[in-house]
Amino acid sequence: MSYRLLLVEDDQELAELLIDYLELESFTITWETRGDKGLNVALTENFDVIILDIMLPGINGVEFLKEFRQQRLTPVIMLTARGEELDRILGFELGADDYLPKPCSPRELVARIKAVIRRVVMDQQTTKSIRSSNVVMVGPLYLNLSSHEATVSGQPLNLTGTEFEVLSLLMQHTGEVVSKETLSLQALGKQLSLYDRSIDMHVSNLRKKIADVYDNPSLIKTIRGKGYLLKQF
Repeated sequence: MSYRLLLVEDDQELAELLIDYLELESFTITWETRGDKGLNVALTENFDVIILDIMLPGINGVEFLKEFRQQRLTPVIMLTARGEELDRILGFELGADDYLPKPCSPRELVARIKAVIRRVVMDQQTTKSIRSSNVVMVGPLYLNLSSHEATVSGQPLNLTGTEFEVLSLLMQHTGEVVSKETLSLQALGKQLSLYDRSIDMHVSNLRKKIADVYDNPSLIKTIRGKGYLLKQF
């Protein structure tokens, strides 16, 4: 099966290398070199995954993602130059699904793309299989697993697909520690690697969104060295 992928990258040498490799993996690639043009294409066409560089002419990747997430939930993997810790954190806060430091291995990128696609496919299959048991409620939190509606104290939560999966896992194991390994496998579709803070950033972003409408800093607890726990009510 061929998947449509949008690559927004102004480094021609890197882009051509990635395109050659991705086409061998049967991806259909659209390549844009400017952030503003890439955003227009992303909003007017349908893609399965977007690969987005941070440093771009026109608008940068963070601005692109901020605007894009207001309208679309398509998975986004960000490419970051080494040392761009702040931009990477901002990317997660705005809804990036994963990140990869540059220069990146095409093989590693393909593995990340496939992991994101597997997660999306699993979400779709789970949604189709859910009938009557499609609602999870814990204290002020409410999730509808079929419509992906999320609220806290009746106020809507605008969650990315990954944030929704993380919260769903925590709610379905209320009062239990859910390991980072489990969250990474089930929410991101990939094995947790050494020094990978993806799950930490998604949980941090989730906490901030909940805190905007529900002031309870201990709702999601960090269990050092183990994972995260949603407190019982």
